[in-house]
Amino acid sequence: MLNQQDVARATRSNLFSDLMVLFKIRIVVLLLLAALGGAFLAAHGWPGGGPLLLILVTGGLAAMGASAWNQYLERTSDALMTRTRKRPLVTGAIARPGWVPYVATAMIAAPVAVVLPSNPALAFFLALGAFIYVVIYTIWLKPRTHLNIVIGGAAGSAAVFSGAAAAGAWTDPGVIALAILLFFWTPIHFWALALVYREDYARANVPMLPVTTGARTAALWGLIHGLGAGAAGVGLAFRPYMGPVYTIPVVI
Repeated sequence: MLNQQDVARATRSNLFSDLMVLFKIRIVVLLLLAALGGAFLAAHGWPGGGPLLLILVTGGLAAMGASAWNQYLERTSDALMTRTRKRPLVTGAIARPGWVPYVATAMIAAPVAVVLPSNPALAFFLALGAFIYVVIYTIWLKPRTHLNIVIGGAAGSAAVFSGAAAAGAWTDPGVIALAILLFFWTPIHFWALALVYREDYARANVPMLPVTTGARTAALWGLIHGLGAGAAGVGLAFRPYMGPVYTIPVVI
C-alpha cells in the first residue's frame, strides 16, 4: 500500500504533468526556438547571454499565458475531440479553473509591462503574439473560417520578431525571412494534423480546411504553403552571414 508520502509525491507529479499540458510547454519550447533563431539572425551570430535570457523568460511566460487562455476558451470543444479530451480542464484534473484567465493574463501582461520602458519593440511583439493566438485565432477565426490557422500562424512569426527585438535588430532581412518561413510552415503542420483528426474537428464544429474542403484540396494548399516556406528558407541562405553549414542542407 502507498503511504502518505507516496500519495503526496504522486499528486505533485500529476499536478506538474497537468500544468505542463495546460501551458502547452512542448509548443512553447518550439516558439522559443523560433525566437532564439530570430535573436541569432538579428545579431548575425551570438547575441549575448543577456538578450537570450530575456527572450527565454519573457517569451516563455507570454506564450504559456496565451496557451492557457487557449485551453480555457476551448475546454468545451476539447471535450468533443479524441485528441484533446484528456486535457486537464476537460477531465477535471484542474477542478477549479476559474483562476486560469487571471494567471494567464498576468503571465502575458507582466513581461510586456516590465520590458516596455527599455525595449518597446519587444513588448509590442510579445503582446502581438499573444493577441493573435488568443483573440484573432482562438476567439475570432477558429470557430468561423477555414483560414483560421493561416492568420493564426502569424503568432509564430511574432515569436521570431520578439527574439530579434531582444537582440536589438528586428528589421534585419534575415529575421523577416525566418518570420515568413514560420508563417507559411504553421498551416502545413496543422492541416496535416487536421487531416488525421478531421472527424474530431467536424464533431466539434471547427471549420478546419480538411473538414470544409476535403483532404485533396487541403493537401494542395499544404503544398502551396510548403513552396512558400521552402522559398523563404532558400532566400535566407543568401544572407552573407549564414554560410555553407546552413546553405547546403537547406537547398537540398
